[in-house]
Amino acid sequence: MKIRNYLGVLGLAVATVTAMLAFACGGDDDAGNGTITPSESSTAVSTTFTSGGDLTIYSGRSEALVGPLLKEFEDKSGIKVSVKYGDTAALAALIVEEGSKSPADVFFAQDAGALGAVNDRKLFEKLPDDLLGKVDPKFRSPAGTWVGISGRARVIVYNPELVKADELPASVKDLTGARWKGHMGWAPTNGSFQAFVTAFRKLEGDPATETWLKAMKSNGVREYADNRAIVAAVAAGEIQVGLVNHYYLYGFIKDQGDSFQAKNYFTTAEDAGSLVNAAGAGMLASSKHKDQARALISYLLDKEAQEYFAAETFEYPLVDGIAADPRLTPLGELKHPAIDLSDLDDLEGTLKLLRAARVLP
Repeated sequence: MKIRNYLGVLGLAVATVTAMLAFACGGDDDAGNGTITPSESSTAVSTTFTSGGDLTIYSGRSEALVGPLLKEFEDKSGIKVSVKYGDTAALAALIVEEGSKSPADVFFAQDAGALGAVNDRKLFEKLPDDLLGKVDPKFRSPAGTWVGISGRARVIVYNPELVKADELPASVKDLTGARWKGHMGWAPTNGSFQAFVTAFRKLEGDPATETWLKAMKSNGVREYADNRAIVAAVAAGEIQVGLVNHYYLYGFIKDQGDSFQAKNYFTTAEDAGSLVNAAGAGMLASSKHKDQARALISYLLDKEAQEYFAAETFEYPLVDGIAADPRLTPLGELKHPAIDLSDLDDLEGTLKLLRAARVLP
């Protein structure tokens, strides 16, 4: 089953699922408030969790990011919340280990692959149509068992003093050309990069993906620890372009001002280079607090929460009618690929391919 592929990438056997990650594949660091915080993969699963609330949430989104929002929900609804924070994939594995005995009512994941993995084990319950209907079908489970909360687009970040906008390629596939030799950066241990490669595999096949990865290596792509390091390197002129999620740039601009020497470019080829992944949530079928769980997911799709993600993380609100940051290309205008986001759960296959291409050791 596909869940094994997703969990296997972490070396997390079901019996030892809460152990530290055995592989170096990183979680995707949240944008936060324009400040640099540790990656969400620094700890697999929080050990400070205490249960006893009216609603238990397993959150793959960091406490620094969503803690204030969940506190606001608690204050407004009167529903007491208990939250276990951790790496999204490790939490997905923990839910599978716990099965029908899981104390979790809601899984709030930072990527759709983790949601798809849990869904493959039939551990989610279908959400009400009125909640599902708030979000474009592209950003929710075809079975209606999870729904996207915010969108995260892949972009090429570039230094406008070193690169003319009309030089930028329509596709990331074209970064293997001589123009970009030694001038590119990527973060192969980062979760968002691995999701991008998984999408590349789904769209192009493994042989074409491996060929591209090897060509990028031959073209002198530089390796960085995470998305923020890439954006900083681009702005400093260390490299000219980098492969990142769109929102990291705006954290730097918020912190350092509009003179920050980097811009985002959205590719147009409708391939993996313009993937829009989703952070989302699902309700556990075993939940004993389903009314409260539905209330939370409804809140995350309401105007207040959607505007919070737009303003605080610079992500795309996924509910129609809620405006994204005006500096972003509108979500409806992005040339992103047609792909079932639930299918991005084969991270084990992606790691094998990254190793075969000598991108990872």
